[in-house]
Amino acid sequence: MSDQAAPETVRPRLPRGVTMGGLATAMFLVILDSSMVNLAGPTIRSSLQITATGLTVVVDSYLVAFAGLLLLGGRLADVLGARKVFLTGMAVYLAASAFCALATNGGMLIAGRIGQGIGAAAVVPAALALVLALYPTPGERTRAMGVWGAVAGAGSLVGVFLGGTLTQLLGWQAVFLTPVPFGLIGAIIAWRGAPRTAGRTGRFDALGALSITVGICALALGMVSASDTGWTEPTTLIGIAAGLLCLFAFVLVERRSAHPLVPLGVFATKPVVTANLVVLLLGGTLTSLFFFLPQYQQDVLGMSPLGTGMAQLPLAGMIIVGSVVAPLVAKRIGLTNALPLALVILLAGFVWLVLDPTTNGFSASLCGAFLLIGAGMGLGIVNATAMGVRNSAEGESGLLSGLINAAQQLGGAVGLAALAGIAIGAAGASGGIGFTTAFLGEATFVLIALVISLIPATRTAPTPVTTR
Repeated sequence: MSDQAAPETVRPRLPRGVTMGGLATAMFLVILDSSMVNLAGPTIRSSLQITATGLTVVVDSYLVAFAGLLLLGGRLADVLGARKVFLTGMAVYLAASAFCALATNGGMLIAGRIGQGIGAAAVVPAALALVLALYPTPGERTRAMGVWGAVAGAGSLVGVFLGGTLTQLLGWQAVFLTPVPFGLIGAIIAWRGAPRTAGRTGRFDALGALSITVGICALALGMVSASDTGWTEPTTLIGIAAGLLCLFAFVLVERRSAHPLVPLGVFATKPVVTANLVVLLLGGTLTSLFFFLPQYQQDVLGMSPLGTGMAQLPLAGMIIVGSVVAPLVAKRIGLTNALPLALVILLAGFVWLVLDPTTNGFSASLCGAFLLIGAGMGLGIVNATAMGVRNSAEGESGLLSGLINAAQQLGGAVGLAALAGIAIGAAGASGGIGFTTAFLGEATFVLIALVISLIPATRTAPTPVTTR
């Protein structure tokens, strides 16, 4: 018997479009902050005197907390009510952002980044669940996902511009203070206009949340340590083994739990499986790209922080274009065809980037690679997200939105850790980064995602999703 209570929806007090804008602020903030931190990365590294591996930990600590708690955030949104979880998570996120700006060493900054990840893990799935409540039909949801993706692209666009500008003019601390007023505006709009949905009865899967969070932490830290100690050293092997063991334990816990974070029946349908695997790989690709690219532009091509941000505007702009066009492409040729098309475009962009001959500053050739990567990424993430959530049943929107976001952030955390371990290790004793190795790794992620998207659907009947 389902423990689900019928949602009690109160008519929003603001126009639906305005409320959608306020909720989309959540994704805007997440992408904006990540983009700005990546642009400020080289300056943070020199100012706080941390190594390339230390900077990886600063970035990955946020991703690990975000990815590890996103599933719990989705469950909280379903049980406690998405509006309440959204507002609470936003308060945590903004407080942690202000703490990051006060950091005087790497440890303080890492602690603040973990706080940001905890807040974001509540905000993002709750915001997406509220969007799905605003737009209940599959067609409306596909269009809403286009807006959602466009806002994410706008976050990248504004982030790469502001990140370089603020860092160069005001210092890296400004990148953490900037999201605060945006977050306050979004919270006020959500408080006034988001639908009130009654929570449903149920308990929280604390053991499941603990096992997946510890698993992601151990796996990511094991891979990051490889850049310093090597892939065959005990610290690396123990971290990776412990991470995989905890993730396996998570699956066992979910199979036995009366109130699982992830009812495993959701994976009985191919669209959900395909969408989450593709988003997992795209998360690793996107996160690592925006981590390596600013350092490549500043350390190898000799650009300033401001110049780096300006040069990335075509990439971020095409993410917006791809996100807006994605629903139209899906409507014309279907999601199952639109997703592989997006991945082919993205793969072509990475091949171009690897072969790009630019040695100094910005060039037309480098711009061409950026345009393809941005278009492919915008099309790919929006279509994969739509595939994963568009058929969610009543009461499952928080679960499926949390799952798709968790896949992206899990891919980002583990993918960045793995590629950083490989790319920093490839640079040898210099302490630098092997950027060609990093870009080849990202191209490999996209190629695997393309293969997965082309696997035909099976004819087996789906298993219904139940929460006991």
